[in-house]
Formats: sequence, C-alpha cells, structure tokens
Amino acid sequence: MNLVIVESPSKAKTINKFLGKNYKVDASMGHIIDLPKSQLGVDLENFEVKYITIRGKGKILQELKKAGNKASKIYLATDPDREGEAISWHLANSLGIDGTQQCRVVFNEITKNAIKDAFKKPRPIDKQLVDAQQARRILDRIVGYKISPILWRKVKKGLSAGRVQSVAVRLIVDREREINEFIPKEYWSLQVELNSKDKDILLPKLITYKGEKIEISTESEINNVISQLDKGEFTVSNVKTSERQKHPAPPFTTSNLQQEAARKLNFTPKKTMMVAQQLYEGIKLGKKGSVGLVTYIRTDSTRLSDDFITSLRDMIDSQYGTKYLHKEIRAFKNKKNAQEAHEAIRPTEITNDPESIKEFLSKEQYKLYKLIWLRTIASQMASAVYNVLTIDIKNGDYVFRQTGSTIKFTGFTEVYLEGKDEIEEEEQIFKGNVSQGELLKLLNYHPKQHFTQPPPRFSEAMLVKVLEEKGIGRPSTYAPIIDTISARGYVIKDKKVFIPTELGEIVTDLMLEHFPQIVDISFTAEMEDKLDKVEEGETSWEDLLKDFYKTFKIDLEKAEENIPQVEIKDVESDVVCEKCGRNMVYKLGRFGKFLACPGFPECRNTKALVEELDIQCPKCKKGKVVIRKTKKGRKFFGCSTYPDCEFQSWDQPIGEQCPNCNEFLVEKGRENNKKIICSDSKCGYVKDRS
Repeated sequence: MNLVIVESPSKAKTINKFLGKNYKVDASMGHIIDLPKSQLGVDLENFEVKYITIRGKGKILQELKKAGNKASKIYLATDPDREGEAISWHLANSLGIDGTQQCRVVFNEITKNAIKDAFKKPRPIDKQLVDAQQARRILDRIVGYKISPILWRKVKKGLSAGRVQSVAVRLIVDREREINEFIPKEYWSLQVELNSKDKDILLPKLITYKGEKIEISTESEINNVISQLDKGEFTVSNVKTSERQKHPAPPFTTSNLQQEAARKLNFTPKKTMMVAQQLYEGIKLGKKGSVGLVTYIRTDSTRLSDDFITSLRDMIDSQYGTKYLHKEIRAFKNKKNAQEAHEAIRPTEITNDPESIKEFLSKEQYKLYKLIWLRTIASQMASAVYNVLTIDIKNGDYVFRQTGSTIKFTGFTEVYLEGKDEIEEEEQIFKGNVSQGELLKLLNYHPKQHFTQPPPRFSEAMLVKVLEEKGIGRPSTYAPIIDTISARGYVIKDKKVFIPTELGEIVTDLMLEHFPQIVDISFTAEMEDKLDKVEEGETSWEDLLKDFYKTFKIDLEKAEENIPQVEIKDVESDVVCEKCGRNMVYKLGRFGKFLACPGFPECRNTKALVEELDIQCPKCKKGKVVIRKTKKGRKFFGCSTYPDCEFQSWDQPIGEQCPNCNEFLVEKGRENNKKIICSDSKCGYVKDRS
C-alpha cells in the first residue's frame, strides 16, 4: 500500500478516486510544522530556525506516522508552489522520508489524467523552492515580531506591523492625503450642435486651436472662443472611416481573478479564493463523483497547455463557428518572474460547461466557475471589429471632432467583456451622412464647466491591481493582507472603498519616520525579486536575511529610543450613556466606528453608531430608517425606534408605497443598475424610471 499526503480532506477524496486500491490518501490539514507563536523562533546571530509541531496538529502527525510505517512508499502531493513545497519538506523531515529521493508529486489540476501522469514522474523535494518560502516566512516573522511590540508599548495594544501589510496601509493613507490636499481646477469644454444639409444633428467637441490641443480655464475664455466662432462658418474638413479591433483579455491569473470577481460578482478577495479553492479541490458531480473543476488557483501565468488549447479551439469552432475562432493560437505575455511551469486558472475540462453542472454547484461556485469558463473561451476567440467614423469640422483655426463606432463583428464579446474600474465616456454615434467641404448650420453652443477630480479611493479590486503592478507581495497573500489591515482598525471600508482611520495614519507616520525601509514601495518590490532569486538558486536564503537584518537592527535600536508615547484621545459624542449618565465616546472597531461608555470597565455599555436617512419607517411611521450592520459587517436597514419597532430590510426603502399592493418600495441592484421594486417579491412591481 502506498501512502499519499495532501493538504485537505476534499482534495484527498477527489484524488483517492483516481488512484485505486493500492493507494491511501490522507490530509495534513495544511501546515503541520511552523515557527512557534510564543517566541521569535529564529537565532538572529546564526539564522538557525526553530520549528515546532503546530498546536493541535500532534494527533494528525501521529496518525500520518502510523500510516507511513505501514506504507511501502510515501508520496507528498501538496500544492505546486513554495508553500506546498515547504509543507512537503516539513512532512518529509517529520516522517523520516529522504527528500532527495523521488517522493514529491506535483500537478496543476485534479483530474484523472493529470494525477496519473504526475505519479509516473515523481521528483525530489525542490530545496530552492523551500528556501524561498523559508526566507519569506522568517522575513515576515522578524518584521512582525520586532516592530509590533514597539507599537503595543508606544501606541496601542493589539497593533501589528507587517512587511507587506504596512505598505498596503501606506498606499491607502497616501491616497487619502492626496485627496485631502487636492485643489480642484476649473476647466471648460465646448460642444456645438450642428445641422447637416440632410437635417442630421451632429454634436462635435472642440479639440484643437491652431493645431494644438486647446485648454480653456474660465467662463470668459469660453465666451471669447464663442464670439470668434460666431464670425466664422462650420465646414466639414475631413471624413474618415476606419476599422478598430478589440482583443480579448488573457485567461485568469490569481490577481486578475480577484479583481474581476470584485468588479463583476462583488466578491471580496477572501471569498474569491475560498470558492476557487473549492472548485480546484473537487465538487461532487452526481454519478461522476468528485471532480476538480479548475486548475491550480495560485498562479501568475497566463499560459494554457497545448492539449487544452486544442480542445478549447475545437469547441469554439463547433459551438460558435469558424469565424469566431482566432486564426492563430493566441499566446499572452506573462509578467516578469511568472512561473512558466504553471498554467492560468482555467476549467479542467472545457466540456464541463456551467449550465450542465449548475445543479451540483452552490450559487457562489456557479458564478465564479462561469466567470472562469467564459474568460477562458474568450481568450482564444476572434477579436471584435468596430467601424469607426471620425468627422473633423473647422471654424477658422478651431477644429471640432465627432467620433462614433458601430460593431461590425462581435467576436469574443459574444461571450465575455472585461470589467472596468472607471466609467468610460460614451462616444457620440452619428448615423447620418456628411461630405468633405459641406457647410453645416449652427443650431446651438453647449459650453460646460468642469472641475478636475481627485484620484479615487481604492476599492478592493483597485488595491489588488496596484499591489500587483508595484510588485508588492504575491497574489495569494492579497486576501489575508486586506483582512488584516481591516481587522487591526487601520482602514475601514465605506461604500466599497478603503478609508484610513486615525490609527492607520498614526502608525503609517511612525513607520515612515522610524522604519522607512519597511514601508518603502520599491524596497518591498525589490525584496520580492530577491526571494525569486533564492528560488532560482542565485542567492542563499541566509545571505538574504543577514543583509536585511544588518540595517533593520539599527532602525530597531533607534526606534526603541526615539518613538514617543502616542495617546489617541477618544472623541466625545453628545449621546448620553443611559446606564451611568456619562457622554459616550467614539471608538473604532473591526466594522467601523461605534459608541462606548468612557467609564469602562465599571460601565461596559456600547451602542452601534447608525446613519439616519430622511425616510420615514414604513412599518411604524414614527421612527426614521437607519443604516445598521450585522456582526459580520453586512449593511441592513432598520427603524430608529428599535426595539420598539422591529422593522428590518436588506434593501433601502425609498419612502414610497407600491401602487399595486401598498407595500413599501425599495432600491435594489448595483450602483449603475439600480431598480426600484416592491418589497413584496410576490407583487413583482418595478417602477419605470424614464
């Protein structure tokens, strides 16, 4: 009997199905060995590391040893990345397996063929991969365990610093300060309403003056332009028709998946990774049993295997037609340091279309799997083609332009369009005919005042995108980073964007002054490159840590002496504590601000801080509708007189009654697609917003 060890029971169950009776598959339940929680665990003179069995994992380790003693051969089949390699290395050391022998089995998908192929070519444990993980783990341990106690003593208990989390907080703090310091600048645009000889309406925009891009800052300037235009005539100077192609996005990497799931499904990175892990490890598909539906979910590669591309292109050809298939195999460029051995996140079998397996999937699993499936198909489809019409209109030295595009061939957009973080300006589509030299009749001027806008706050998708672009951390760490900075009270999420708290700003300023290297964006990105060099065998993990600690130690010693005691004063509210009569103060918790009695611990009274809307409670008609939050941070609507009135709704009431059934109307849907509907789902009334 051969023993195979993987991380999770669901993965073990799926793999066991493919290997047959001569194999027993057990789960380690993730890491079984790690650095001790109660101490640093690293000798900072010689960089010797102390590893222990994780608390609560002793029994699992004993059971694995017992199973290993009975086995003729032990295979370590943990995930195909640094973390998985480290788990296998610790297991090998604990179970007495010679890591230089062919004991390690790796696969990027949990399918019958992939598993059988992997077991035909086991390899030794890759010590360079292990060293890279070890270096990262120890680096993060040194930063966290050395800086956090200083923050506890000088600022507030429960705080922490982290090599990557501190940079993420800094990005949010820097952006907030940029917004606060932003001074809007006035500018004007000008559209003219023109009539062609065929009575077609054109709405071109002013773009240049004497061949240069025009910038108009004030109302007097725009009036001056209009007075000059009044002296001239509007003549069509150029009519150009062309074609423009739009190409599909590559298949998903981990960070792309997190961003797109945030935009399109409103999933947090944490939720995306949790659901993707379920799809990877295996879903029970009726009589087929447990099947891994997607390839490995921690990847920065956009590559697809040759065999998969063949089956994918055959499917596109047969299902959509030859014209929808890109003539050549699309190859997408990977970013620097991407692991070429890995593939993008894709369906394991293209024949498992989302609709055919929907009954076996949860709502979240179906949505995420469909997103992955469609994105993968689109990646090998033909480009979309647009007919573009550009009309230039002259009046003296001024040039106006109207552009518009119409779809000529849908291509990959038949199945998938990538989400956007920002709303793009719509093109003015002109459906009439004009000819070069044609004189146009002026109907009206449409001057418009604008003000420059500050940069937007980070949403989760935008933060993930910036972290990846700047080379900070790894895609697999983005979800825990975002969780940590929220849990520590450094940032809060309001209307889907991050806002730094006072605490976040104080800690960032302390870090900038006393540990500038740790919050330096380029230093953090360079450290990722150095970790990659450890993986490639170009440098040793001990040398990397020694070089880092040399300067970090000096910063630590100075910080101990120079960081002042910081007192964060509570802001008093006008709400009186009904238990002891003191004025309550604002406190910051995991889900934002709340009210607490300053008499703690004698008085432990707290209250949720609610936002009151100018809408009458639809149930009691006495109180106002207020926004509250559940213990998990989800927003809902209630009555200000609670507990006297127990009105609750997930959707926001709008203060109007349904004309059909007299129940209250609510606003439902996302920001750009909101509908006003009846709160009684049986009624089905939808208000016409035209």
